[in-house]
Amino acid sequence: MKPFFPWLAGALLLAACENTDGPVASTIDQPPEFRALQVTENTVIPLDFFVFVSCAAGGAGELVHLTGNLHALFHVTISNSGNFSLKEHFQPQGVSGIGQTTGAKYQATGGTQDRLHFGRVGVVFTLINNFRIIGQGPGNNFLVHETFHITVNANGTLTSFVDGFKVECK
Repeated sequence: MKPFFPWLAGALLLAACENTDGPVASTIDQPPEFRALQVTENTVIPLDFFVFVSCAAGGAGELVHLTGNLHALFHVTISNSGNFSLKEHFQPQGVSGIGQTTGAKYQATGGTQDRLHFGRVGVVFTLINNFRIIGQGPGNNFLVHETFHITVNANGTLTSFVDGFKVECK
């Protein structure tokens, strides 16, 4: 597994070093040799954590110890005009667990993706998260859905905000 964030910082630093006549984010008087940068990182992150499933054990809830892998895909674009875009996608692969009270088996599924863009026109960030812990038998499936979006224009004014978070037990 390659750590992503130090790698991203190095890529951004490298892009900044290519432009020795001024800041990377400058869109005015940019030298013609400044090139767009696109980087994609595809990695697997081992998981080992506990989640409280509130609907398990007849509604009493229980801790579930989950292990497996998280597939992570990152894509960064820095345009020659200085705009920055980051796309991320996360998906559990082979993530399973055992309820610490009941011994019931669980599978974790779902996916999370987000997108960040900032540049001369402002900042836009959107996140969609669907996380499911599916247990044996009825009534102990733990479902999380989250939608988050924010837009800030070039003047720094918040122009859009959505924060939806829902947890269901089925």
